[in-house]
Amino acid sequence: MPSQLPDKLYFKIGEVSKLADVAPHVLRYWESEFATIKPKRAGSKQRLYRRKDVELILTIKNLLHQQGYTIAGAKKLISEADDLGAIQREEDKSKILSHRLGAIKEELLEIRNLLGGDK
Repeated sequence: MPSQLPDKLYFKIGEVSKLADVAPHVLRYWESEFATIKPKRAGSKQRLYRRKDVELILTIKNLLHQQGYTIAGAKKLISEADDLGAIQREEDKSKILSHRLGAIKEELLEIRNLLGGDK
């Protein structure tokens, strides 16, 4: 999730689309699936996303695209989380564990190679 969002109160759908690197129709679909994404509407009926909406969208994208959650799984995780920070901390723990497991795997492969098991 980008640590620096522009310092604005509201974001248009095109801006959010670029920030999250997803198409606008994906954002509209996520709105229908995740009740917590509730953009306001301008007089011109254009969606105006608040900062917390954008942060949630970035979290959803991470859960679906990087972590491999289904929409149902992401919904459950978000509904059970106290705040987005809790989800981010879990994502950070998952990344750390994944990195550690990768390092352990590399070490085990090196040991196997040293023992002549590289057949």
